[in-house]
Amino acid sequence: MSYLRALAMSSALLAGVLAPVLPAAAQSASETLIVAGPRTPESLELEYPSTEAVQEARKNVYERLLAYEMVANEDGVMVENFDKLTGALAESWVVSDDRSSITFTLAEAKSHAGNTLSADDVMWTFERGWALKGTFYWYMHQMLKIQDFSAFQKVDDRTVKVQLPGPSPLIERLWVNSDLGIIDATEVKKHLTAEDTWGTKWLSTNTASFSPYKVTTFTPGREIVYEANLDYYRGEPKLKKIIFREIPTSANRVAALQAGSIDVAEWLLPRELDLLSKSEAVKIWKVYGNYIHRVDLTNTIEPFTDKRVRQALNYLVPRDQIGKSVYFDTARPTKSPVSEIYPAYTDEFFTYSEDVEKAKALLAEAGYADGFKTELGYRTGDEIEEQIAIILKTSFARAGVDLQLSKLPSSTLVERYTGGTIPAYFLRDMAIVPDAAYVTNLWLNSQSMVDFSRYKNTDVDALIDKNLTATVEAERIADMKQVQQMVVEDAPWVFLFNPGYQLATRANIKGTSWYTPNGNAWFDYSKE
Repeated sequence: MSYLRALAMSSALLAGVLAPVLPAAAQSASETLIVAGPRTPESLELEYPSTEAVQEARKNVYERLLAYEMVANEDGVMVENFDKLTGALAESWVVSDDRSSITFTLAEAKSHAGNTLSADDVMWTFERGWALKGTFYWYMHQMLKIQDFSAFQKVDDRTVKVQLPGPSPLIERLWVNSDLGIIDATEVKKHLTAEDTWGTKWLSTNTASFSPYKVTTFTPGREIVYEANLDYYRGEPKLKKIIFREIPTSANRVAALQAGSIDVAEWLLPRELDLLSKSEAVKIWKVYGNYIHRVDLTNTIEPFTDKRVRQALNYLVPRDQIGKSVYFDTARPTKSPVSEIYPAYTDEFFTYSEDVEKAKALLAEAGYADGFKTELGYRTGDEIEEQIAIILKTSFARAGVDLQLSKLPSSTLVERYTGGTIPAYFLRDMAIVPDAAYVTNLWLNSQSMVDFSRYKNTDVDALIDKNLTATVEAERIADMKQVQQMVVEDAPWVFLFNPGYQLATRANIKGTSWYTPNGNAWFDYSKE
């Protein structure tokens, strides 16, 4: 049976199962978007680790203070222009001449609950994030070097000031980050308890913000439903309801798209995208973007404490084979820890080609002439990671490295790698802020909460820290190239590919856009 025939049969079976059910006198079909992806978000909480599914939800249910202007790329996708900032919940802002303070004047905005945005919402969001010592605290403390909460000041009901201890090149663009969304404090406070003083439990499954959508149904592992904020400050969303369904198998997402049971299919296999591109009923969108897909090696677990072992694995990767058989030549090899579209990126220090003898020599030098056994984790339902894992198992075995493959639920994998208990695991991630110091600080500074590989090089740390406060861009670029050289040599990861961001939609779906978090922004979409 041909692949397309099998999909057609699956389409017939799935059409009835996935057909949208709309309540009477509610949203019309043209106002409802049905989306399928491999997984629902693990949590809606701002402080939860940023998985791909979490980032997409966060993009739609939390609004930021600043944003980038959008421009059309050569394929008609609206993308962020990193050279032009614009206001979001802050209608205007002022940065001091020495780049040590930023003052936000808030826009007139209403939350889903009908509450008006004020400086109290911003200050409570900041206070909450600072107290929880999670994502917000890390950005402020590690990136902006803020040491005390007194740095955040309410000037008046519509104005908030953030005072840094010194200059920062990131003082404006950091606030574009969707991890720094603003919470509707008035609404959340209704749900606080003695055991949940900051609403972390409530906000893990509910939303309260000034964003274009709120979540009305959240069933992890099955479905998440978004409803439009009709008072959204940028205008009423064209789509009034978004139904996101978890369909783990890529082939089933393809079948549902072909059947017309869904409007958007996320994370399809490259071979499926290639087949769908021939259909007039479907549109394929692609942006190379900022993704880095890699195998993180926990540098504190033997034998990955030795950089020669880590280098050896990089020499064992059959990149040509993976590029052809998995990605159908649509992905680009990753040759730096910095995203290829960001300033200061360079691939000049990447020397890893497929060289089994070189790998064997490095392993022997490190005391592993007979190889070793280790575990490689990947996410249940991620067929690309599974395909690459199988290829790596065979390829690494050529040097005596026995990969034990562990297929794990996403939440379990996150728990294990954040806890540093798994030796090796796939990570497909992106750094949201287009700045090399931000990127390397995020993943490679030993003080970072998301240095999941437990990589530590004091020289790298020093250069990163220096360039979180330096403001002469030419000098920053030179330093960041030096950081890339050291990191590539240290090989804290197995460098794989930038797969880009691909999306398949029905032909009547318009408004596809791309943002650095790589998730869909439902506000931009419409149906014809």
